[in-house]
Amino acid sequence: MIEVDGSYGEGGGQILRGAVFLSCVTRTPVRVYNIRARRPKPGLQPQHIVGLKAAAEVSGGTLDVAELGSCEIRFSPGAVAGGTYTFEIGTAGSAMLVAQELVPILAFAEGASEVKIVGGTDVPWSPPVDYFRNVAIPAFKIIGIEASVELVRRGHFPRGAGEVRLSVAPSKGLNPVKAVERGRVETIRGVSHCTNLPSHVASRQTSSMERALRRAGYENIRIVIETGTNPLGGPGSGIAVWAETSTEFRIGADALGSKERRAEEVGEIAAGKLLEELQSGMALDSHLGDMLIPLVALAGGVSKIGVSKITPHSETMIWLCSKFLGTRFEIERLKGGGAVIEVEGKAPSRK
Repeated sequence: MIEVDGSYGEGGGQILRGAVFLSCVTRTPVRVYNIRARRPKPGLQPQHIVGLKAAAEVSGGTLDVAELGSCEIRFSPGAVAGGTYTFEIGTAGSAMLVAQELVPILAFAEGASEVKIVGGTDVPWSPPVDYFRNVAIPAFKIIGIEASVELVRRGHFPRGAGEVRLSVAPSKGLNPVKAVERGRVETIRGVSHCTNLPSHVASRQTSSMERALRRAGYENIRIVIETGTNPLGGPGSGIAVWAETSTEFRIGADALGSKERRAEEVGEIAAGKLLEELQSGMALDSHLGDMLIPLVALAGGVSKIGVSKITPHSETMIWLCSKFLGTRFEIERLKGGGAVIEVEGKAPSRK
């Protein structure tokens, strides 16, 4: 059994999700303690519990002490199985963080999977659904994971009640990746949305973001406006934007609306985040880098990726991969703030 101190590095839910993912694909039991020890509300929250129970269900594993506020869990995986699953968070907890955990686990199943997740699709401190399906999912495909995300309805904080459906095919093996510099930006695309709000909210977000991007010299911009209602949820808005570049990877950013923010400010924030990611000149944005680190560590062969910056999440995932896989990462930090990460991955046994 591998022992993981949940307070290491960024000390949040990411270390828990990463440990359970690596436990499933290596079939190694894990004990995680000091879970979210430095957070205002330490221990497991509803979305963490759902993610843990989901991982146990799809892997035929056993899970001990997964209760609200628990600061320690023991997880013993079995064999990952494809199938049809439904998971409901019951709050505005992030459905996308559960999806982020499940997609790579289910890629190691023998059969295909269909998963329904109910919770928050566009909530703070997690990737919004539009980033996940338009930036992360295409990146997973490059590395050898075939998956798709259907948005059934959006769910915002504090009510949630959103729904997504995942389809995941069994992977034939993960591919090493060589993607350091982003090359030229060919087009910028995005989705501006609002739910249970006047449609002009999404339009104002879009106009503000487009102005900011054009001031920075970008002209080929295509933003889709989506408006709708969710009788089970509350009002909310947001915008996700991504640059399609001469590499296969997309560089993304996002911003969420709130009572304290005018729609124009939401658009400006999203544009500012994207421009900051692009300024590094690296092939991957900081959030995508976090997601891909454990995958390249599991791909047979040498991978070399350029990320806009090394985040605490990145450092945590590198540490976890070293514990579970024994992989060694070489990190070159660049003057412009970006970094190049190189690793010789170790493909897990399929026994």
